[in-house]
Amino acid sequence: MSLDPKHLAQMAEHGPFTRVVVARTQGSTPREEGAAMLVWPERVIGTIGGGALEFFAIENARNGLQELQKIPLGPAMGQCCGGAVVLGYEAWDSAKIAQIPDDFHARPLGSSIAQPLAVTRALARLRDRGEVPKMLIEDWLIEPVTPPATPIWVWGAGHVGRALVGVLHPLPGLAITWADSGAERFPDAIPLSVTPLIAENPADLVALAPRNARHIVLTYSHALDLELCHRLLNHGVGALGLIGSQTKWARFRSRLAALGHTDAQISGIACPIGDPSLGKHPQAIALGVASALVKRLSAGHAAPRERVRAG
Repeated sequence: MSLDPKHLAQMAEHGPFTRVVVARTQGSTPREEGAAMLVWPERVIGTIGGGALEFFAIENARNGLQELQKIPLGPAMGQCCGGAVVLGYEAWDSAKIAQIPDDFHARPLGSSIAQPLAVTRALARLRDRGEVPKMLIEDWLIEPVTPPATPIWVWGAGHVGRALVGVLHPLPGLAITWADSGAERFPDAIPLSVTPLIAENPADLVALAPRNARHIVLTYSHALDLELCHRLLNHGVGALGLIGSQTKWARFRSRLAALGHTDAQISGIACPIGDPSLGKHPQAIALGVASALVKRLSAGHAAPRERVRAG
């Protein structure tokens, strides 16, 4: 995981908080390095694994602990993991969040104010060779800063669109835009992290999309789906998926070719979307699409069929 200044800034609207992060793990532990939770006097957001460890850490955070703490997980904590963790406790407010750099954030969580030589060398290897440093070096915490969110555009607020947004919106690192033709087509409650867009002809919204956005087209109308694919290919996209059967896709391939798109552009569209082995239920389609998206983003590069650009 990484440090997300935008998310922390949003959380700071609730007031200053303590961030508890798993800075190091040894053996079997409930969560991985980088897992974190934010603690206020009256609320907690996130988790470092639950159970006795989490309650212990929440109490420490509310008591003002600001340091590194090594905790063995076993009989003493009433947990059966058998490993050990080092937790970092760090107070955050709006002013401190504004000072987070753009790439990696290195800072002390102990008594070492001067940057240790080991940290200096690790950061130099990062700059020179791209070698990612350990998260914890001596008593200094080094975390990558979250890059800009991946723009995801969902076209259509029907059953599959609702299921897909429901699965995607809790995932970190996504900026979701949800487009359709009328407010009545959306659910009453739209997640705060999702931006709804409404236009009588949703295809008119294509010009607003970033050219690296990933698009999932699943409207109520085959004609609108075709127009969206046509305009998106002309606009330029990072990825484009289309709901439909093999019959629909064969028809769309022919019509998109007639509209002047190349075989390479058309072949870049993923259709059908989802995982056929999961079935055709809206939730099943949403799970398949979300799973494929997470795998591709985690891999750190686009699959060849996703490299679709305007001709």
